[in-house]
Amino acid sequence: MDLRQMEVVVAVAEEGGFTAAAQRLHVVQSAVSSTVLALERELGTPLFDRTTHRVFLTPAGEVFVPAARAALRAAERARASVDLVRGQLRGTITIGTTQGVWAGLHRPLAALRAEHPGVLVRLRQTAVTDIRQALREGTVDLAVVALDRRPQRGLVTRLLSHEEMVLVSAPGRTLTGTGPDGTITLAETARLPLVDFTPGRAIRLCVDRAFEAAAVERETAFEVGDIVAAAELVRGDLGVCVMPSSIAAQFPDLGTHTFARHAPHWKIMLVHPRGDTPPAVAALLRHMP
Repeated sequence: MDLRQMEVVVAVAEEGGFTAAAQRLHVVQSAVSSTVLALERELGTPLFDRTTHRVFLTPAGEVFVPAARAALRAAERARASVDLVRGQLRGTITIGTTQGVWAGLHRPLAALRAEHPGVLVRLRQTAVTDIRQALREGTVDLAVVALDRRPQRGLVTRLLSHEEMVLVSAPGRTLTGTGPDGTITLAETARLPLVDFTPGRAIRLCVDRAFEAAAVERETAFEVGDIVAAAELVRGDLGVCVMPSSIAAQFPDLGTHTFARHAPHWKIMLVHPRGDTPPAVAALLRHMP
């Protein structure tokens, strides 16, 4: 058994098929299939159940893949440590993030690029509910996500920014129920046609939490998975939408309204596994605010 075999198995597991794994590894599909078959013969058990359209991990594969990931990370860390001694830091950093979350990430990435041009950075956008598990499994090295500040088992968290969310409406639309200062309550918001984000999205989780805390029920008129789509629906006066003020600022033609109380909070956190940090990740963390 060697690291290349482990890399191939992990790629098949993560991509969900041999063809996609071959594309990721830049090899022909037959090479991926033969590598997996050779390893399965060596182990004496199949790692995948094959169907016409997809492959699934067997119980043996379920325990093999996390161990293979750990071995690949250890090998990468050893290689990066030697490169660092030679003054040539290399390696790969996979950063998990969610839609609408950026927090000026381009600035530390630019600093890392200038200092260590040999480090490859991959940005992986996924639902916030999946990122914790990805961090623990090692498929993501660190994440910039919207989370609350409750302790995360096995993870280190750092607050990057904190802001209140606002209600955006069509240009020139006057909302009923606003106070003299232009603020609006969640109860009044619930009476309006709402553009919500799909469950699992970071914004949706924050908005759900605020309505629950205020004991206000709401109905959704539109459910979308994209911020631009939400803004277009609002611009067309088909509904109103709750979003972070920093994101609302990207659509200056839309009306914005602050909440009188129980405003949803948008907290951007830097999260990474507790313990030994790979050199490339440590280099990036030094440039984070």
